Amino acid sequence: MVGRDGEQKVLSAFVAAPEGQALVLRGESGVGKSALLDLVADLAAQRHRVIRAAGVEAESQLPFAGLHQFLYPLLSFVDQLDEVHRKAFDVVFGRSAGTPPSVMTLGIAVLDLLSLVASRQPVLLVLDDGQWLDTASTEVCGFVGRRLTGSSMKLAVALRSDVRSGFDSAALPELAVGALSEAASEELLDQRHPGLAPRIRRLVLDEARGNPLALLELPPHVRAGRAGRTPEELFGYTGVQLPLRLQHVYGTRIASLGDAVRAELLRGALDGVGAGTPSGPVPGSRYRMRDVDEAAACGLLDHDPAGGDFVFRHPLVRSAVVRMATPNARRAAHAVLAEVHRDDVERHATHLAAAAVDPDRKAAAALEAAAESATRRGGAVTAVAWLTRAAELSETPQERSRLLGDAAFVAGHAGLLDHARRLVRTGTASGTAPSAASVVTSAYVALYEDGDVRTTHGQVLAAVRELHRRTARAEPHEREGVPARLVNLLLAISQYAGDETLWRRTHDLLRSLGAGVPAHSLVYEDTWSDVVRRGSGARERLEQAMPGLHDLEPWDLTRLSVSAYHLDVLGRFRPHLQRTVDREVETGAAATGMTMLHLIMLDQIASGEWQEARRTGQRCLDLTTSHGYALFTHQTRAYLGLLAALRGDTEEARELQAVVDAWARPRGVGFLTQIADAIGTAAALGEGDYEAAYLHAIGITPPGTFAPCVHQASRTLLDLVEAALHTGRAQQARRHALAAEEAGLPDVSPRLALLTYGALAMTDPDAAQADALYARAVTHPEADRFPFELARIRLAHGVRLRHTQGWKAARPSLTAAAETFERLGAPAWAGRAAAELRASGPAAAASASPPVLTWQERRIADLAAGGLTNKEIGARMHLSPRTVSSHLYRVFPKLGITSRAALRDALGRLPAQ
Repeated sequence: MVGRDGEQKVLSAFVAAPEGQALVLRGESGVGKSALLDLVADLAAQRHRVIRAAGVEAESQLPFAGLHQFLYPLLSFVDQLDEVHRKAFDVVFGRSAGTPPSVMTLGIAVLDLLSLVASRQPVLLVLDDGQWLDTASTEVCGFVGRRLTGSSMKLAVALRSDVRSGFDSAALPELAVGALSEAASEELLDQRHPGLAPRIRRLVLDEARGNPLALLELPPHVRAGRAGRTPEELFGYTGVQLPLRLQHVYGTRIASLGDAVRAELLRGALDGVGAGTPSGPVPGSRYRMRDVDEAAACGLLDHDPAGGDFVFRHPLVRSAVVRMATPNARRAAHAVLAEVHRDDVERHATHLAAAAVDPDRKAAAALEAAAESATRRGGAVTAVAWLTRAAELSETPQERSRLLGDAAFVAGHAGLLDHARRLVRTGTASGTAPSAASVVTSAYVALYEDGDVRTTHGQVLAAVRELHRRTARAEPHEREGVPARLVNLLLAISQYAGDETLWRRTHDLLRSLGAGVPAHSLVYEDTWSDVVRRGSGARERLEQAMPGLHDLEPWDLTRLSVSAYHLDVLGRFRPHLQRTVDREVETGAAATGMTMLHLIMLDQIASGEWQEARRTGQRCLDLTTSHGYALFTHQTRAYLGLLAALRGDTEEARELQAVVDAWARPRGVGFLTQIADAIGTAAALGEGDYEAAYLHAIGITPPGTFAPCVHQASRTLLDLVEAALHTGRAQQARRHALAAEEAGLPDVSPRLALLTYGALAMTDPDAAQADALYARAVTHPEADRFPFELARIRLAHGVRLRHTQGWKAARPSLTAAAETFERLGAPAWAGRAAAELRASGPAAAASASPPVLTWQERRIADLAAGGLTNKEIGARMHLSPRTVSSHLYRVFPKLGITSRAALRDALGRLPAQ
């Protein structure tokens, strides 16, 4: 290897390093990146198991095509993994049906698989032409590459510097591979092509500019009767980059071949046959070039030593073959390849479509099927391109309009609003009636981009009515039914409007459709509109839909999850959402990913994971803002505001409340104005301003009733009751609690059961009955899933017990409440509970001796007082963060404190241990 001493030193250190790491080699085409990867593989071969893969431009739109190359040799190890990771690989490899895993889930599974392999022998992954790797594979490789520290695994990737790649943002260490020096260029040229005439030698050096591939390939081209020409005449280009000149060089060799050989090369090039260093075994079938010895003899092909097949000598050869072929030749090659891949939905469709010129119903149908497959595999952006091409191949204007509408629908969910609008305009330009998908997309864009609930509701309502009328007049065999997308969008608009009148129109219309409304849509209708009046039995229907989650498109999964939120059983869906969200955000339906992040955040808030909820909310805010989804942006701000109010960050909460309210109220987005009022209620309660809290709460719903179609009416039940009690409105508080019981809220959801029993207990004048209701609340089988509400009920019970039965009876409830508020990070509520504990002081005063901490409790307390987080303490003491948390909250009551901030002083008062 000539002129690469510096690079060899870096690569030798990379291979010899005791810990795992990743390295990206970046340089122009032909600069020698593949040769350096060969060096890495050779250096590692004695100690490492080397697994090679190569990106292929023809496969860059096929999800997981690149990852298959890396994982295919390791399939025998997959069955040794745990069930979760085994299922992830089964889906990716097509061994079982199901929703493809998220980038994070699959990345962790790949790390576990590689760790298993590396436990027997260190592993080196070598990826050439990484710029052509499909997006899903790139994301996983980047995820893995950032997490190799401490392992015996390494990853080396070669990238072209002139092609954008997903690795550009992967944050992996890089080695720039530049041109050879003048001296090294001369040495390489003289080694490989000795005896060149001085004029030819100088011309090659000037044109190659230190590019090793050019130094090797240009001399034969120049000597073949062309030495008397100018460089422009010689290479056929003026002022173009070197790769194109090299393609011209290869083109002259290709032109000298017979038609049959050129056709065979073209089929191999269009199907992604390897180029340069072979990547090893590849799953599935790829075209095998035959009778091409003539091409190998003139330096265009090499033999793959592993399988014996022909491979292209360099990616530029493959590009030159395609560039030189006529359109008819390319179409003929694609037609052959479509038959080769007839059992692969996506490959078959792409080749079939490329072979077509005129409208072709078969090709259009194949592309539509491929788009559906891509959508389910997290490739919504790819699906848009395939649906658009299917529309171009459609035989009727109606079919073309439908497919463009479908493409626009998927584009809208993929976060491509401008593209969706263009597709809708294209689909309706021919004068045909807009398809259902076009109507959906137009309304979708208006709703999510600007929060237009009034116009879009009327638009979609009219479209559903018209389709229903048209169907009713048609012959039975011509009836198409009302598309579920229209119905579901109408339900979504109605939900965001939060308006009783609009919901009534929606209910009336859906009743008129009868059996034409899908079962899932009926669940959405009842849960999204008014769980107080329509939620009875909805939970059971939702449970029936859950076994089919893996077969749902991403937007259908989120709709069911929204129903779960309204029924307070979102925790059942959250693991599936978390497995899916990264995939959708990165490569799929980004807008659906936004909703998934909303739902994950809401469940984190409900379950007391408030730090994680804030991080999720900030991620979602960045995503919605960058995509221009104004409705989702303000919805995220509303949830962040509600979280800030619960945490006692009232200034932030009120700022977000004002922003959300100012945007949503003029547009009539009642879903968000209700949350804005809930923010005000929660912030006022945290501050102890019960009069303000009461005024905010009755702005959501009057006491003694639950306003129709107001989703926050039942969720703020406890807020209104507590604010009323603290402002001397005991009658209104009692009336509201009884209204919840009469409405059957305990049968609708576990959270509403907890709130109802708590409200009844707080307002019951009979102490014994109140105690029984408090017990019913705190012993509810799902009460622990809602720690903040449970702690509030325990606090209220403790206060009542202190007044009725004395401090001894009150302290357990008050202590439990204080511990929960402290753990959640709700300082105002924790302070309130601590004050009640101080008010029941005899217990503290009765203990004159200092508290006794176990050795472990004292060690944990000392570390916490030093500023370490629970996670850091756990790592140091080999405990889980949850165990650390449990120890701390046993320590706090012993020390008579309620926060970490007081630990240092309290420990300082203890005798040395």
